Amino acid sequence: MAVRVLPFSFPGVPNVGCAFQMRSHDDAGQSVPFALAGGTISYTDGIADDVVLKNRRDLIKSTGVSLLGEMHQVHGDKILFEPEPASLEKGPLEEADGLASSRSGMALMVKTADCQPILLTHKSGRYIAALHAGWRGNRQLFPMTAVRRFCDHYGIRPADCLAVRGPSLGPSKAQFIHYAAEWGGYFSKYLDLATTTMDLWTMTRDQLCAAGIPARNIFSIDLCTASMPEDFFSYRHDHGCGRQASLIWIKES
Repeated sequence: MAVRVLPFSFPGVPNVGCAFQMRSHDDAGQSVPFALAGGTISYTDGIADDVVLKNRRDLIKSTGVSLLGEMHQVHGDKILFEPEPASLEKGPLEEADGLASSRSGMALMVKTADCQPILLTHKSGRYIAALHAGWRGNRQLFPMTAVRRFCDHYGIRPADCLAVRGPSLGPSKAQFIHYAAEWGGYFSKYLDLATTTMDLWTMTRDQLCAAGIPARNIFSIDLCTASMPEDFFSYRHDHGCGRQASLIWIKES
């Protein structure tokens, strides 16, 4: 039962790697039940630590890097710049929803089960970031403010950055029956009133554009986690689920 990943490469930035993890399948091609881990990389999902550790080691091995940057995600807007490598054996301690680095050989990791993983790079391949954006992050405009802080920190221009949004909750599954209390009128253009669903994918793209990233530099993996439970963990589909990783790293020369 190997860890499965969906690789992604930014056009024109060959020294930056990206990977979006998928649920593990057995030898017959069937999704492995969550009770048997199914590839989860989170220590908080009730799976035995030794099984999670094996998944983490397999995942890191698949990238070719040796170090991992990780955070304790809290649906906020804090970014950790130049984080120290995390331990594969322990969960992260420092709270944040963004990581940014100029260090090669260390993969920055975002853990999701419907939320949007957003991976960023400068066109030079010298600076990267990984963002965790749930609907609360979108409501805080985190994709936009994170790009601006990323660029300010490294003295680079948003116009010279690229972004990719990974598999996450699709427009037809992102239902908010308490829209008025949870969102408000500012976000009404993303609401389908007939189904009370929100187009979070377009919302994130608009926020990245508002930060200054050209539309041509924004890429999307339009796979809905809630619609594909055999391939991805989804909290909307099954509250008792695991977490998949999204990784970005600067390759070692």
